[in-house]
Amino acid sequence: MSGHSKWSTIKHKKGAADAKRGKIFTKIGKEIMVAVKQGGAAEESNAALRAAIIKARAANMPKDNIDRAIKKASGENDGVVYTPLTYEGYIPGGIALIIETLTDNKNRTAADVRSTLTKNGGSLGTAGSSSYLFQRKGIISIQTDQFDKVFEIAGDAGAEDVIEDDGYVEVITDPADFEAVNTALTQAGFAAEEAEVKQEPITRVTPDAEGTAKALKLIEKLEDLDDVQAVFSNLEIPDDYEGEI
Repeated sequence: MSGHSKWSTIKHKKGAADAKRGKIFTKIGKEIMVAVKQGGAAEESNAALRAAIIKARAANMPKDNIDRAIKKASGENDGVVYTPLTYEGYIPGGIALIIETLTDNKNRTAADVRSTLTKNGGSLGTAGSSSYLFQRKGIISIQTDQFDKVFEIAGDAGAEDVIEDDGYVEVITDPADFEAVNTALTQAGFAAEEAEVKQEPITRVTPDAEGTAKALKLIEKLEDLDDVQAVFSNLEIPDDYEGEI
């Protein structure tokens, strides 16, 4: 298990630079609520809830916020039902997008996603037009210089790959092994800055500087939509790119 991931480092730098923490907490809170609605409030019997809480903790979401989301979803009269919807799209140059949403108004969300894509040079695709370019993987990112130790612990717990890049170690797992690997690393004292099961591209596309800037702008616009939980792309930032990330 070895490798290199420039995009991993860029994600961390971008997150540290422009993360809107309140909006992030709101999005994770919605994930927690959906998990509770679907599988109950008991962590031990609800794998989706455990995964959402792992993600929340990695984002430094306060425990009170987590507990509040669980309690709100456990109530019978909160009146809000969120539905998960996934959209697929493209940016010129062969950059594929998967846009995951949670919404209480499907028409609003569809219109917002379509409008944002169209206004920023993208296009909405049909079901299956982008998803075949991705696979679901557990991603655990840790800021540490102890690569060898993380490699050993993660490998023993079932990780598929461990990548070192610019002060970060990224552990990649099969979704079925994500929780076990994350637990092993946590018990060993490694706190993740990102820990979730997500869509990872099978191959990546590297556009020129202009194409990169346009793609990053569109992705940011989509991420700013209230109903959008996550945007995944197969964009690879060129090594010589000097624009804003």
